Amino acid sequence: MERGLIPPGPTEEHWATGDLLDWLGRQFSRFGDTFRASVYGTTVYATRDLEFAYHVLIANWQNYVKGQFIKRVAFLLGNGLMVSEGELWKRQRRMIQPAFHPQSIGALTQMIAGVNAALLKKWQLAARSDSSVNVTRDVSAMALETVMRAIFGPDYELVGARFNLVAEEPARDWAFAQAFRALRKLILQVADRRRAETAGFYDDFLSFLMAARDPRDGQPMPDRQIVNEVLTLIVAGHETTASTLNWTWYLLSQYPEAEAQLVREASDLKHLPDLADLPRLPWSRQIIEESMRLYPPGWLMTRKALHDDRLGDYFVPAGTEIYIPPYFIQRNPAIWPDPDDFNPGRFDPAHAQDRHRLATIPFSAGPRNCIGERFARLEMQLHLLIIARHLRLRFVQSEPIELEAGVNLRSKHDFIMYPEIHDDGHLQTLKSR
Repeated sequence: MERGLIPPGPTEEHWATGDLLDWLGRQFSRFGDTFRASVYGTTVYATRDLEFAYHVLIANWQNYVKGQFIKRVAFLLGNGLMVSEGELWKRQRRMIQPAFHPQSIGALTQMIAGVNAALLKKWQLAARSDSSVNVTRDVSAMALETVMRAIFGPDYELVGARFNLVAEEPARDWAFAQAFRALRKLILQVADRRRAETAGFYDDFLSFLMAARDPRDGQPMPDRQIVNEVLTLIVAGHETTASTLNWTWYLLSQYPEAEAQLVREASDLKHLPDLADLPRLPWSRQIIEESMRLYPPGWLMTRKALHDDRLGDYFVPAGTEIYIPPYFIQRNPAIWPDPDDFNPGRFDPAHAQDRHRLATIPFSAGPRNCIGERFARLEMQLHLLIIARHLRLRFVQSEPIELEAGVNLRSKHDFIMYPEIHDDGHLQTLKSR
């Protein structure tokens, strides 16, 4: 391939001692939508150009594998769907995809509602005693319990507490990885016990993984791979949801008109909505979209070029890392007017055709988009509707709002809020139709 232009960029290198999110933002301000840099000793092209992102993630995706950023989770999750490449990834995606069919996800509605009903009760008790709640920790625990119940079904009561470190320990360091990976034996014990039972198949993700067969050769998933996929589902299914809801409650506390409209939508419900109902409850969905636009949990995607390529006029040598940061795409003033404002009205369905398909990419895009997106959306929207039907959350800021850009985008400090009951007791708990 004929060589072409090389993007402009800084002469100084970036190493792990600095804040990568802040550093990338400063370089975009200096050099525009695409720049070249050395990051952690590797040549990187960072881009917030939508057409370049489309080329890497969709049009020419087969030329790109996961980049260096994924190594931060590979030692934790093993070679699961988030990490694997090539034929292994294709095989696993084929085998796991049916578990996320709308009918399968819709069947989890009652379970999700039950977990949130327990959280609602806790927050109502705090409201009646004028006590505060740690929203960051509580939504994290709720999200972890939800994904664990989805995976382990009736075995949740036996194993759930062993996984609490996922919600309780924010660090994702070597010590955490060692403790987390020790749980692999527990997963295998549950699987072995189910195989020994005459009725050992349940309507949960673990049973589905155990029963899955490769459509090409009929072979089951090896136990080691089952464990990798369970660990991936736990971490990915917990952290994306917990981070989004944490930021959502903070944003709603700062924008009372948006919160009031959510309360109205939730209060008008006559029954517990199912998966098919959610599109007809647009404001809660738009709130989630806008929260993920401002604070995408997966704030940075990295890819590595297998062969020489081009991004427009720029030559991309094989081995180049491509950084695609949703955080900066979704706050790019050339794409989004008033990009730092919280405005759920941006996502009115009437405006959908006005946006590039990658103007927001909180769940990635292309063949490697997040397999659990539908599950996460159902869980987050139900949570907002169930809680907002009864409560508002008031935030009294005691520390500056700071970002912690690790594998996921978190708030550096927990959000401590005061729940307030806004109904007068006449609203009943939502029931299924």
